[in-house]
Amino acid sequence: MNQYLDIHPDVADAVAKGKPVVALESTIISHGMPWPENAETAKKVEQVIRDNGAVPATIAIIDGRLKAGLSNSEIETLAKAGLSVTKCSRRDLPFVVAQKQHGATTVAATMIVAAMAGIKVFATGGIGGVHRGAHKTFDISADLQELAQTDVAVVCAGAKSILDLALTREYLETQGVPVLGYNTDALPAFYTRESDQTVDYNLTSAKQIADFLSAKWAMNLKGGAVIANPIPEEFAMHKETIDKAIEQALNELEEQGIGGKESTPFLLARVAELTGGNSLASNIQLVFNNARLAANIAIELSK
Repeated sequence: MNQYLDIHPDVADAVAKGKPVVALESTIISHGMPWPENAETAKKVEQVIRDNGAVPATIAIIDGRLKAGLSNSEIETLAKAGLSVTKCSRRDLPFVVAQKQHGATTVAATMIVAAMAGIKVFATGGIGGVHRGAHKTFDISADLQELAQTDVAVVCAGAKSILDLALTREYLETQGVPVLGYNTDALPAFYTRESDQTVDYNLTSAKQIADFLSAKWAMNLKGGAVIANPIPEEFAMHKETIDKAIEQALNELEEQGIGGKESTPFLLARVAELTGGNSLASNIQLVFNNARLAANIAIELSK
């Protein structure tokens, strides 16, 4: 047991008994939407996982303690603190822990804490990746390196559509990270169900995905997997609408000189504004959809 880690009793009990557990990130709480919608959404995602037969474990840092599983009051603490909470990737964890601060975990940091707690499945919205213009900026999310080395499967709606999907796909391939499509041959692009990129394998059931993960880890092939689950059709956005909003947001990002860890929250918030909030509504629905699939995969893995 890591000396800095607190595991919620429900999560600890489930892990000890080999029951299905699904990790959730906390950046969506502090940086994804305003209070009180952020707290309400976080609790709803946890309930979706419970309703589908698994135990939710929202990951965060509270007063310098790594948390695998939050109480409702801890979710509200993060939600009310909002943007003042440090957004934590791998490099930020030691600082936030040592300074006894609150931290909201990205995909990478969530994978790290989930692995410490013995959790193998994680549901999120979309993974980070190679940013557009990375040939100049070298702006590549630490999520991709984490997927290459940490044994946690990430259920997502593909990579965030603000990214360069072709380069993200290439980077994952170079790192040996399998990209599994759930009933899709195309890599979903977060708000839209398809892109011009493909997946490695199209698997059609949670059991097939669990069998793949079991075989991978049993062979000691290090690293996670991307499980790409397209946004439900009724919540998907028109490609032209989202592309236009992203283009404008990217131009504004460059004009304002925003970079590093601030770029993704800025772009997602600006795209939500430009689409009249439609992209935020889609974002919430795709997270619910990913939580359902992650619970089913965790159930199959626990067998």
